[in-house]
Amino acid sequence: MKLQRVKAVTRKEFIHVFRDLRSLIMGIAIPMLLLFLFGYALTLDVDNVPLMVWDQSATPASRDLVSRFTGSRYFTLTGHARDYREIEGAIDRRDAIMALVIPRDFADTLAAQRPARVQAIVDGSDSNTATIALGYAEFIVSGHSRGIALEQSRRATATLPRPPLALEPRVWFNADMVSRNAIVPGLIAVIMMVIAALLTSLTVAREWETGTMEQLISTPLTGGELLLGKLVPYFCIGLFDLVVALLAGRFIFQVPMRGDRPLLLAMSILFLFVALALGVLISIVGRSQFAASQFAMVATLLPAFLLSGFVFPIANMPKLLQVMTHLIPARYFVTILRGIYLKGVGLSVLAGEALFLAVFGVGVVAVAVRKFRKKI
Repeated sequence: MKLQRVKAVTRKEFIHVFRDLRSLIMGIAIPMLLLFLFGYALTLDVDNVPLMVWDQSATPASRDLVSRFTGSRYFTLTGHARDYREIEGAIDRRDAIMALVIPRDFADTLAAQRPARVQAIVDGSDSNTATIALGYAEFIVSGHSRGIALEQSRRATATLPRPPLALEPRVWFNADMVSRNAIVPGLIAVIMMVIAALLTSLTVAREWETGTMEQLISTPLTGGELLLGKLVPYFCIGLFDLVVALLAGRFIFQVPMRGDRPLLLAMSILFLFVALALGVLISIVGRSQFAASQFAMVATLLPAFLLSGFVFPIANMPKLLQVMTHLIPARYFVTILRGIYLKGVGLSVLAGEALFLAVFGVGVVAVAVRKFRKKI
């Protein structure tokens, strides 16, 4: 391999990139757009659940319970109902996701020290939001119930009983439990995988479509020199996108960085190499820009988004899909990013993921060189 030939191909590819406005937009503007769009729009936090209340009791005891809901950051009172028909209409219009129905004998039942029942009606069309909202409601009601029981015991015995069991929660690595701290690092992996593979998937296919491949074939260039020369410009673009994404995660989205920054940069470069190599292989196999771009989206976006653990936990997937995720490079990079960002772990913990990416990248490059033939 001669570096002079690689340099010539690299210069040719740089000229094409800077002359082609679409390539620049795709390589720089789209990653930034995706980062800010998903970074702000995609969240797993469920706050301000619209709440409708039908308070048939209308007593201080029932108003105290309602205030527990409205005083939390999880629920927002959107109105009071007078019957089930109004509740049904509010849920149909999505004006309310949950409705709290307090029976007429609520205060009398509590005064008699008997269990009082309160109905919670939840819109189950969004099962994830409904499950989380029910968990919030159960937490508020159980806390309020415990307070009532302690007050009743204090009045009866003039002492406060000690609870037999006390839970002292302590959250590590993401103490505020903000979903953005886990989403933004994973989002970097998805964006880099999609953009890098999509850009390079057009390189070799474009040469075949425009008829310039015949000229390249007639030169002394080897397959490895041609592919390496084509990778360098997109590696620079991907590295620029990566640095901007890391800076945005730190200074715009305020995601804490607890790990080693040089290690993060090294692992990111390794993953970028894997994504670029995969895109080149797709370009060689596809032969046409349309087929290569479509296949690149299917082979990178869907697996990186759905099977990497970025949004959906891998442990909750069917066994077959769990096995398939071991072939997705983005899965390992998401683990690396979250480990370095949030946990501050080092290479001793992430060595397995780094080794897979290195082996995968070398394997893809070897297959790409083998598949590329200097002949018509």
